[in-house]
Amino acid sequence: MTGAGTRRLAVVGWPVEHSLSPALHGAAARELGLDWDYGRCAVPPDGLRSFVDALGPEWLGLSVTAPHKDDAAAIADELDPLARATGTANTLLRGHDGRLRGWSTDVGGIVRAFADAGLDDAGTGAIVGAGATAQTALLALARMGARHVTVALRTPAKAARLRELAAELGVTLAVQGLEAPLPGVDAAVSTLPAAADATASFAAPPVLLLDADYARPEGSRFLGALPAGRVIDGRAMLLQQAVLQVRIFALGDVDAPLPDEPRVVAAMRAALVARGTGVRASDSLEES
Repeated sequence: MTGAGTRRLAVVGWPVEHSLSPALHGAAARELGLDWDYGRCAVPPDGLRSFVDALGPEWLGLSVTAPHKDDAAAIADELDPLARATGTANTLLRGHDGRLRGWSTDVGGIVRAFADAGLDDAGTGAIVGAGATAQTALLALARMGARHVTVALRTPAKAARLRELAAELGVTLAVQGLEAPLPGVDAAVSTLPAAADATASFAAPPVLLLDADYARPEGSRFLGALPAGRVIDGRAMLLQQAVLQVRIFALGDVDAPLPDEPRVVAAMRAALVARGTGVRASDSLEES
């Protein structure tokens, strides 16, 4: 039951029934003793603004997934630097004054997923695929120290925004087609959607590759091509970006650790295990 003091939150997307965010945020709320009612809301394309305008005062914030991340950034009254850089926001927090603040915790989610698997620094990086997630991956690789990044995509001419962002970040960007092998790098991120029939190969295996899309029933498309232990399941990113969202919802500050944060993270990780989608530190999963 929702009490009088309950704050409402939800993940919004189209579709959204598959989202694991309620399990993650529910586990965090229980560990922190917070009276949160966190659910799922299916919001059709172009419907985010009207949905947000209709929210009552009991609403604290939203987690935002496809196809609404661009619109979330557009309707926010204030954006964090990462959301401004990518033009996307996956987290909205409504203040007491009604103003919306937006963040992109996906960047930190990628960085933390690599760190959880044992890789904190990367001098070189690679990205497979384009679009908003590729911009997020580029920012994450730059934060890990990468100064040389190669991006492979089906249509290299569509890399204009990535070139602009790389220049802003001081990163040397090489662009190639998907058919050419990528160079061996420290950290690689695949942003290819699960439904895409494309893939990429490497001249030498990366130290670690994060497959950001975890929706393929048979697991990452890279599991058979890269040595065991080199592939990070995308749910590691999902977990870590959710931890940063909980910081925002609970404390209003993405950089402020939660009380006894390791315990909270462990509870959130256990919630994924309970759903049959376990993500352990330094783990390479065999199923998605």
